[in-house]
Amino acid sequence: MGEVKQQLWYTDEHEWVQRTENGTVRIGITDFAQHQLGDIVFVELPEAGATIEQGAEIGTIESVKTVSDLFAPVTGTILKVNETLESTPELVNESPYEKGWMIEVEMDKDVEEALGKLLSADQYEQLISDEQ
Repeated sequence: MGEVKQQLWYTDEHEWVQRTENGTVRIGITDFAQHQLGDIVFVELPEAGATIEQGAEIGTIESVKTVSDLFAPVTGTILKVNETLESTPELVNESPYEKGWMIEVEMDKDVEEALGKLLSADQYEQLISDEQ
């Protein structure tokens, strides 16, 4: 089924969101998603400074099996991109919640309000158990 971390929020499209100490959020794809994709060979992400809109496509992730779109779980401005993924995209497979994170975002809206629209860990576990 894949690891689901309790302190994170999730989307129906299998992205995770983690609150950071400085009030931003870090975003990546879930363990379930990377298992479904298989060996990841390329990650295309937006550049730092770009504005993203919740629900909009923000990049792609390519595996040996398929290419999948990445969607923004929140609205805001990208502060940081995990540039390590350009040369080592397999980090998404090896460590989806730690080394395989994708972007950090400064959110436009109230953080609590935005996170409240996402799935809790329990809700996400139910979602992926229904998909299997």
